[in-house]
Amino acid sequence: MIQRRDFRAMGTEIELLVDAGDALRELDAAEAEFHRLEAILSRFREDSELSRLNREGTLRAGPDLLRVVELALDGRARTGGRFDPTVHDALVAAGYDRTFEEIAGGDPLPARPAGGEVHVDGARISLAPGVRLDFGGIGKGYAAERAAELLALAGPCLVNAGGDIAVRGGAWPVGVEDVTLELSSGGMATSGRDRRRWGRGQHHLIDPRTGAPAKTDLLRVTVVAADAVEAEVLAKSVFLGGPSDGCTYVVAVAA
Repeated sequence: MIQRRDFRAMGTEIELLVDAGDALRELDAAEAEFHRLEAILSRFREDSELSRLNREGTLRAGPDLLRVVELALDGRARTGGRFDPTVHDALVAAGYDRTFEEIAGGDPLPARPAGGEVHVDGARISLAPGVRLDFGGIGKGYAAERAAELLALAGPCLVNAGGDIAVRGGAWPVGVEDVTLELSSGGMATSGRDRRRWGRGQHHLIDPRTGAPAKTDLLRVTVVAADAVEAEVLAKSVFLGGPSDGCTYVVAVAA
């Protein structure tokens, strides 16, 4: 029997599905994990670890913040900078300076290219002057993977965090445009400029090279990969014109 839980976290709708007779404890644990990680990774919460790091420039980080920073920096290195967690100030300059529900629009500020230095020494993370981090989709992908680990204790499961999907076992049909994919493992993510839009054509997918919302002939890219974090990194890279190496499956939609 499929057990389901829906709730809101990390600025999006979360869907938990698990094939089990009794999974209340695992569903509770998976939901709590999303809220716990949001309290650590959100740039919109003044008391989060990420906000403290962005304010202070250096921080002895807990294991989750440290791991997400490491994953994000690895993604930046492997994509030649197309995926880059140092786009925080570029997002703010574009007008994404508060939760998406609170954005009223308006004219953007001058673009702020990304690419600043981030150093990790043991558990200590240090940012170069003027550098601040935003995790966005990779934070959701990481949370989806952690929640899936907890749900899988009850049975085959799927976690959907606003399009960032993590799967553990089973056979789950997932619709992408006019194609239905059957996922039994791994993850899926979508990057597109058709969802989080505001003002005069502004959107949340920043091109780190220019610091401005990306200009591309693509409207949306969906990637299936080894896990939700990898899918998120690759979806952003492919959207910005990067190679699809490492993708199990890619659906690209032209504007």
